Amino acid sequence: MSASTYVESLIGERPAEASALSGGDIAAAWQVTMADGRRFVLKKGDDAAIQTVMLEAIRKTGSPVPKVIAALGDLCLMERVPSGGSLANSFGHLGEVLTKLHAPTDEAYGWHEDHSFGLVAVPNGRSNDWPRFWSGNRLLTHAPHVDPAIARRIEALADRIADILPAAPAPALLHGDLWGGNVLCFGGRVSALIDPSCYYGDREVDWAMLTVFNNPPDSFFEAMEPLPGWRERLGCYRLWPLLVHLRLFGTTYRGAVESELTTLGF
Repeated sequence: MSASTYVESLIGERPAEASALSGGDIAAAWQVTMADGRRFVLKKGDDAAIQTVMLEAIRKTGSPVPKVIAALGDLCLMERVPSGGSLANSFGHLGEVLTKLHAPTDEAYGWHEDHSFGLVAVPNGRSNDWPRFWSGNRLLTHAPHVDPAIARRIEALADRIADILPAAPAPALLHGDLWGGNVLCFGGRVSALIDPSCYYGDREVDWAMLTVFNNPPDSFFEAMEPLPGWRERLGCYRLWPLLVHLRLFGTTYRGAVESELTTLGF
């Protein structure tokens, strides 16, 4: 089926134009333009329904996300928000957005259901023990799927995780996949956070993800009043997206995984 047919199945109208959007490694996406000029984004992927719930959770914090127009099965139709601006010029506003998103909650760490990045499972079983959640659901879950030498180092880190991570950081709603491509900017402001992989956890996880492919200025972090030792913890949190990338895209990411383990002392 075509993108136009998918849109028609969702809202009963056929778009005048549909063009594929680049950048999606897991799901397909299109920009569609209706006859009256309205523009939407159509996403098709196994996680579409799950992400609809996550977008709503983010919206309730006061953080900007695209409005969901319709969703069914593996399809999600959203408003097209202004974009094309520079993240480098928007870090000030992003700090304000994340301060809202990361407001402390009384939720247990994790999420109410598991999900995945393609073939890589993302287990989210609830826990009140943050180091145990991180070691079990974000590190050890990869051990059976990577080179045994790396697996042994991950297991050694997991054994010492309580010495590295805080026992009970304030549970915050995390975007969960907060790299620069998932932060839409326009006019020096964040227009929307997209493609979330939400769960509740330490806010520093989202900060760490931003440092994998981007270089936020010191002022960005200082504005959010980080706790002592936060820079040293970022490497442990970066391991999660790096291990996901190692499994999805291959040995290109092995060096980065090994470097973080070495820096952490494992």
